[in-house]
Amino acid sequence: MSEQAMVVVGVDGSASALGAVREATREAAWRGCGLRIVHAFIWPLMHVDTGPSELVPEGGLRHDAERVLAEATKVAKAANGRVEVTADLVTGGPAGVLLGAARGARLLVLGDRGLGGFAGLLLGSVAVEVTAHCATPVLVVRGETRPGPVVLGVDGSPGSAAAVREAFGEARQRDTEVLAVRVWHDAATTLSYSMPALYDADAARTAEQQELDAAIDAVRKQHPEVRVRTRLVSGRTGRELLRLSEQAQLMVVGARGRGGFKGLLLGSVSQQLLHHAACPVLVVRHTPG
Repeated sequence: MSEQAMVVVGVDGSASALGAVREATREAAWRGCGLRIVHAFIWPLMHVDTGPSELVPEGGLRHDAERVLAEATKVAKAANGRVEVTADLVTGGPAGVLLGAARGARLLVLGDRGLGGFAGLLLGSVAVEVTAHCATPVLVVRGETRPGPVVLGVDGSPGSAAAVREAFGEARQRDTEVLAVRVWHDAATTLSYSMPALYDADAARTAEQQELDAAIDAVRKQHPEVRVRTRLVSGRTGRELLRLSEQAQLMVVGARGRGGFKGLLLGSVSQQLLHHAACPVLVVRHTPG
């Protein structure tokens, strides 16, 4: 089976990674494709002996790595025995290995915390780096598993347009609705009372609603079976989406929003959600062409 047909999941032996395996298996089953489990094996690059020793003939770093893959494969098979599973031990650093494995794949799935995480870190450094650079959609499994809508953040950016397509597909697979949300800044809340009444709040709200509807209309027509609600919310984007994540089963956003700086590969709102959302987060990068 080709990599292009697969969902890829990274594992490191942590409980978070095994949770990601379960979610990745479910995603692969929905897509009717295979699952590739990948473990990065960095020790050969450091010229460390990875084989068994005389004292521990069945031990060694390679044996430990193979055990991680075997455990993850067992978890995937238990989650859905019909999904074809392959497991690969790939030499290299975690971020580079995962980015390489994701190239051409349909989805990359990661846990939010790895074995190397410190108690104070809410998101592992590998997950941050991979999500910032990966052209493939990245699902970071965090928060709670609950029924609820797929919440889609829409801001009119190219990344947001790509996220719309993924959100509708996820909602169809999950048999739930899309809640498409546009967070806007109502200037009427900050205008001085002494200023002339040039600002029309109703007209501004209507324009925001029209932009939201336009952003989802084309994809909505392609998926008439998916229920859709739209919601305009006034406030700070990150804060409002985090609040909505408490009732969502999945949050879908673009990697970079409309207000992002050119040098940033991962927008501030996406980073907030990856660190603090109460549900899994799917980050989708716009790929021109």
